[in-house]
Amino acid sequence: MPPTPRRKRSSDRPTRTRPYDVAQQLRTPREMAAYLQAWLTEAPHDAAGLARALGDIARARGMTKVARAAGLSRESLYKALRRTGNPSLDTVLRVAKAVGVRLRAEAA
Repeated sequence: MPPTPRRKRSSDRPTRTRPYDVAQQLRTPREMAAYLQAWLTEAPHDAAGLARALGDIARARGMTKVARAAGLSRESLYKALRRTGNPSLDTVLRVAKAVGVRLRAEAA
């Protein structure tokens, strides 16, 4: 007699994963400000990291909406805030204002 086929269980299927996107977790202005503050605190000399953090916040808010509020094109905003981007201070300040966060200074 041939062996009976084994039924597939859910544990037999490979696990599917998706890349983590922090922008999906940034829902409120308070969460966005805390995220940016964490970047400023943990990596104060990482300009590219700050730009990426602003990019994450902008994606959470909607890039088109942020670009319009900052007076920039959507394409230039993506370019400035990508991993290899190098935004000017003017762009950083415009985006910060557009997403509703303030950068703060304190004595070192």
